[in-house]
Amino acid sequence: MRRTILAAAAGAVAATLLSGAALAQDFTFTLHHFLGPKAPAHTKMLVPWAKRIEDASNGRIKIEIYPSMSLGGSPPQLFRQVADGVVDIVWTVNGYTPGLFPRSEAFELPTVFTNDIAATNLAMRAMFDDYLAPEYEAVHVLFLHVHAGQALQMASKEVNGPDDTKGLKLRVPGPTGNAVVEAMGATPVTMPVPDLPQSLSTGAVDGALIPFEIIPPLQLQETTKYQIEGPDNERFGTTTFQVSMNKAKWDGLPDDLKKVFTDNSGEAWLKEVAKIWRDADNAGIKMAVDSGNEHVVLSREEMQDFNADLLPVVEQWISEHKDFDAREIVAKAKDEIAHYKSGD
Repeated sequence: MRRTILAAAAGAVAATLLSGAALAQDFTFTLHHFLGPKAPAHTKMLVPWAKRIEDASNGRIKIEIYPSMSLGGSPPQLFRQVADGVVDIVWTVNGYTPGLFPRSEAFELPTVFTNDIAATNLAMRAMFDDYLAPEYEAVHVLFLHVHAGQALQMASKEVNGPDDTKGLKLRVPGPTGNAVVEAMGATPVTMPVPDLPQSLSTGAVDGALIPFEIIPPLQLQETTKYQIEGPDNERFGTTTFQVSMNKAKWDGLPDDLKKVFTDNSGEAWLKEVAKIWRDADNAGIKMAVDSGNEHVVLSREEMQDFNADLLPVVEQWISEHKDFDAREIVAKAKDEIAHYKSGD
């Protein structure tokens, strides 16, 4: 009986030690972002990505996602939250913190980004170490991506060329959007995307520079009448996003779990992200059209008129950035996008 009790006690101690070792290997991370829980970025991208990380780690990683700024703060504070360790991971728009990511802005420029999401995602990844890394030293970047590109969504005015945008007030996502809208002869109004529906309904803005995927989560079909893009899904530039982890949290991960994150955030995932955003954009424009809105696809000539006005935006951006070789980054970005667009 005594031996049985001793054996049972030893087993319990061993089990406790093993359990403690397992617990020591567990990592729970908070992921904070600004869109609602029904947004495609949440349901189609962030939730599946987190689950893949969890599954690939065999349960050693848990990612708790908090949409709608539910952990507090405002969207422009997300990058500071992750850098300071208030949260562990964020998904955010680079342009919400103007001036912090100037090199990455090259990919947002009109005529640099036209319509290929996957090629742009892969180009940013290829250029990260040699060109973009200095502006992300405060965090560990898990992946960068763009959306389907800036379309025009108008409350009541149809737009067919640059003359139609003159004098309007248009919502923009960040610095490159400011330059695009100013080149169109309109006044840029910067605001986080959740504020857009009310601004459209009250007339604070006449329209927005924003992709179609945002229509369902914000119900923009109710506050707009026209959705406008160029031929072959050509757009007026795009927006860069980052999914980044607090640097100390990353450094505290064992190498095998770092590899789990890296393996599930690489080229294959970036191509999938591109498809997620394209599909979401297609679903958004379908909702608008089904609700009675007009989908305006500009002719090649009309888009060329816009691009003629927008080309100086690129030169202006280059001239404004003297602390790095902005012209080289633009040229390299175009080359890499063309490279990946060709399927190489």
